[in-house]
Amino acid sequence: MKRMSPIASALALAVSPLATSANELNPDISAVLDGYYKQNTTALSHRDEGFGLGHTELSLSSPIDDLFEGRLTAVLESHDGETELEMEEAFIQTTGMPWNLSMRGGRFLSQVGYLNGRHLHEDDFVERPAAYRALLGSHYFDDGVRLNMLLPTPFYWQIGAEAFDGNRLSEGEEDIGVYTVNTRFGGDISNSQSWQAGLSWLRNRQTHAGEEAHDHDHEEEGHDHSHAAAYTGENLYIADLVWKWSPRGNTRQQQLTLSGEYLYADDLNEYASSDHVHEGWYASAVYQFAPQWSAGVRYGEVDLKEAHGDHFHDQELEETDVMLAWSHSHFSTLRLQYTFQDAYGFEEADNTVTLQYVMSFGEHGAHGF
Repeated sequence: MKRMSPIASALALAVSPLATSANELNPDISAVLDGYYKQNTTALSHRDEGFGLGHTELSLSSPIDDLFEGRLTAVLESHDGETELEMEEAFIQTTGMPWNLSMRGGRFLSQVGYLNGRHLHEDDFVERPAAYRALLGSHYFDDGVRLNMLLPTPFYWQIGAEAFDGNRLSEGEEDIGVYTVNTRFGGDISNSQSWQAGLSWLRNRQTHAGEEAHDHDHEEEGHDHSHAAAYTGENLYIADLVWKWSPRGNTRQQQLTLSGEYLYADDLNEYASSDHVHEGWYASAVYQFAPQWSAGVRYGEVDLKEAHGDHFHDQELEETDVMLAWSHSHFSTLRLQYTFQDAYGFEEADNTVTLQYVMSFGEHGAHGF
């Protein structure tokens, strides 16, 4: 057997750790393509009429070392014939803290409510419920820090707190404009059933400071594509509940998901009384009746107060969505949806048919509960 020279041996030892480190640090790269055709313009929508590019994502994620991991997500969307690029996530997170603690810092989705912490392509409907679109801009993400703790209980119980810059929710001068506190708990009822419930509180310290920037005609809100919340209050409370059923836990064959949330915002501005609040809710049922087919229905309402200086105008929207989706695999979905809107105070409320595709490729992490 031929022996390696001392120089060759030294080079091999030097290169091997570098090769191993490079291999370990190769990031997982994924892309999600979201395209659609929408028949009519609807109230509080972030999708234009006609053909459009929805929430298309390009994401990189990877362990950094034995203590940290990171994620970067850029989003492309089309609006009024122009393509917009935005950084939705750019954060690091701990992976080795004691006492079931974890910390996250950077830009990320807030974990208030059930839907907000999920990426839009994980949803079962074309758009978020009307209450989310009005009070959270569909999905609230910002620059800040998060601390979570998983409690040592026989059931799942997590508590968490976040502190954000807040300028993506309301404009202001506070260094820390938004705080959130939330808890989530759940468990299994049997081999076929599971549930999860959550309570969240978002404190917006910049509501009054930013009211001039947000005092505009919300009847044109269908054309506001900034994803900032069009309606804010100093306090936003959210309660959510989810129940899932699948035969013997086999979600690949069949699954029924019932979910709902209630959102309530008060202290709208300095002129608001205790009767001036924003509130909304939705309830949805989605049934995967075959491995590749699912159908769902969602109903929601939102009651809003549109600020006009020292007084408010009432706005109300009732929305019903019915959808049918075909997923050839975990990575491809075609969705047909009909939306019915009944509104007061919105000029653009209408009924519409939307056809959507959501296609993903590359490494893609598992979806949440």
